[in-house]
Amino acid sequence: MSALPLITGLGLDDVLAWLPEGPRRVRDFLADADALARRLPPGTALLNVCHDRYRFAVGFAAGLVSGRVSLQPASQSAETLARIRADFPDVVCLGDGAFDTLDLPRLDFPDVLDADPEHVAAIPTIPADRLAAILFTSGSTGLPQPHRKTWGRLVANGRAEAVALGLDRSAHTLVATVPAQHSYGFESSFLLALHGGCAFASGKPFYPQDIAAALDAVPRPRMLVTTPFHLSTLLAAGIALPPIDRILSATAPLSPALAAAAEARTGAPVHEIYGSTESGQLATRRTTEGASWALMPGVRLDQDGDITTACDGHVEGRVALSDRIELLPERRFLLHGRHADLVNIAGKRTSLAYLDHQIAAVPGVVDAAFFLPDDDAAGGVTRLAAFVVAPTLTRRQLLDALRRRIDAIFLPRPAIFVDALPRNSTGKLPRSALQALYEARIHHAAH
Repeated sequence: MSALPLITGLGLDDVLAWLPEGPRRVRDFLADADALARRLPPGTALLNVCHDRYRFAVGFAAGLVSGRVSLQPASQSAETLARIRADFPDVVCLGDGAFDTLDLPRLDFPDVLDADPEHVAAIPTIPADRLAAILFTSGSTGLPQPHRKTWGRLVANGRAEAVALGLDRSAHTLVATVPAQHSYGFESSFLLALHGGCAFASGKPFYPQDIAAALDAVPRPRMLVTTPFHLSTLLAAGIALPPIDRILSATAPLSPALAAAAEARTGAPVHEIYGSTESGQLATRRTTEGASWALMPGVRLDQDGDITTACDGHVEGRVALSDRIELLPERRFLLHGRHADLVNIAGKRTSLAYLDHQIAAVPGVVDAAFFLPDDDAAGGVTRLAAFVVAPTLTRRQLLDALRRRIDAIFLPRPAIFVDALPRNSTGKLPRSALQALYEARIHHAAH
């Protein structure tokens, strides 16, 4: 059985994290993890809901060195917690703020850890085949679906991302707007620090002023790990930004126009990550350089008809992807939208992703998304809806602008103007939230 270090690319006295009170070295982190591990009650599973990225990291490492698996659900709803309690009866929940754990045993992250970093002599190693984390997706049934990640694959994932982005040759300080529990935040702010030689900021800034302050508080070179939604909001705020050396985006397609605007404003190259919770990260691209993606080292794609499967490298097993993919030479490929996004109306086909790009590009539209309601086929007629945040536009102005961009048959009926879209903490729009919003607005209109 091989074993791999908990941290690679950094020495004991290198900085791993930046907290409001200052830097934390690798030896500080290891001492904190060891001290926390000694406080954990007996058990085999740890539900880590810490908001602070450093505390999340300490909790993950404490669980790992003490033989526990880290549980990381995409949702922390009561239903999800009940399912976790049923599947992992000895789970303990580690938190650092207000969070209703229901009947789960809970340990609050200590204000002070009895840690002595000067006694840390080496970076511990972990068996490569140990189950280190279980990430959950919502699944088509609504119940959380587990995806098991071994330590060896997680290490390979962090190293592959660092190589793909060139961070192995120029380590950056990472400031992330996405939570560490989400697969993208977990890989690009936590694993990238542990195995890409980078350091990370402990916070999770959300508002533009907070993002600017978080960037300004850490040394260069800096990389902003964010989402299209957060990036768009940051640019729209028009505030002064400290120098940014690189921007990374994921969770939703990034429009070339937004990427170009971000590069023009900051001077930082904007890269995207493609992947999924099931497969892990698979590919990168610089958005302004073209539509094709480059596979990460070691990863392979197989294709059988319309189905593309990811395997090898840091991918656990073989994972069928949800997207329509066109393979290109030299380990590159094009994305043509999700299988579930395809829309066929009166024999004409398009994708919701394409329509979203078109409506988002209308001047005056702040945020928008097309939606195919569950009752779309009522009467045999498919009708698309769209939710739009556009405070300066009338419905007629919006539809006139859309008519110049898309076939009239795909115009939204209705176009629903709202103050904000129900995006989650990673900027995604869960279909269930859009369906609920649609039903609420249609029901309201009918009464």
